[in-house]
Amino acid sequence: MSARSKARKRALDILFSSDVRGDDLAVTLAAEAKRAAGEPAREASWLYAREIVDGIVDARDEIDEQIVTHARDWKIERMPAVDRAILRIGVWEILHNDEVPTAVAIDEAVELAKEFSTDDSGAFVHGVLARIARSN
Repeated sequence: MSARSKARKRALDILFSSDVRGDDLAVTLAAEAKRAAGEPAREASWLYAREIVDGIVDARDEIDEQIVTHARDWKIERMPAVDRAILRIGVWEILHNDEVPTAVAIDEAVELAKEFSTDDSGAFVHGVLARIARSN
């Protein structure tokens, strides 16, 4: 598994944990940063995970607006927390990270959904992200 794939999983853990616990994302990120300082072998995945989460914090309203606009009759608060987190990662990569090709961002998000969410989540995530990619 590539360092970026590991970083996406790490970012998913941070986003999901913050969402489910109702904690401020900055607090969850700071706790993870403290833990990461003690794990130098995982530094490569931590740096990109932090970039993802920081990017989502900075563009949260825009990202959530894109998700709501393209989710077709799904309110963001009604989505499973894991799907919400995966979509935020995918949208951030599509809109704000020119180093990641759109197709890769979508594929990685779909794989996370298949691994960590429901049987239908992969198709849902793919559909939302594909519509966002086409519209931008």
